[in-house]
Amino acid sequence: MLRFALMFPLLIVLLFAAYLLQPVEQYIVNPFTSVLATVSSWLIDLFDDDAIAMGKVIQSASTGFAVSIERGCNGLEAVIILFAALFAFPAPIKHRLIGFAIGFVAIQSLNLVRIISLFYIGQWSQVWFDWFHHYLWQALIILDALVVWLIWLRYLPRPRAAPGPSSPAAAAGEA
Repeated sequence: MLRFALMFPLLIVLLFAAYLLQPVEQYIVNPFTSVLATVSSWLIDLFDDDAIAMGKVIQSASTGFAVSIERGCNGLEAVIILFAALFAFPAPIKHRLIGFAIGFVAIQSLNLVRIISLFYIGQWSQVWFDWFHHYLWQALIILDALVVWLIWLRYLPRPRAAPGPSSPAAAAGEA
């Protein structure tokens, strides 16, 4: 447990520091965010051909309302928190990688729901848009990372206990 208590904050600080670097923003964050806007627009177009994606902006062709997916809205902060929790916890690397892949998909899937819902809520009411954007969805995305980590912990293989003096195997072998 001490390892986790030391590694988790260290990984958080290092990953968020890297996340703020200009090359990371230019070559990873911005392209990823543009893809997120494109996928969101594509999903909206399945039901309603009103959305246009331009870079990290999704705009309604009929109302002109637009949402811009900025830092804090692309789900990468929750992904960083999940990564730090998974890789600070002592577990086989295979399980960490599987947990991260599933968690990344879970966080980004919920984030797509977030973006699309905010696109429609913003066209309806700016007050409700602000409330959902700043309070509800922000908390739910971080909560998603926590839930994924807790489920991952539940499915980790349990370490086998070494036979001790009170175990039946030890008693049979030593008698």
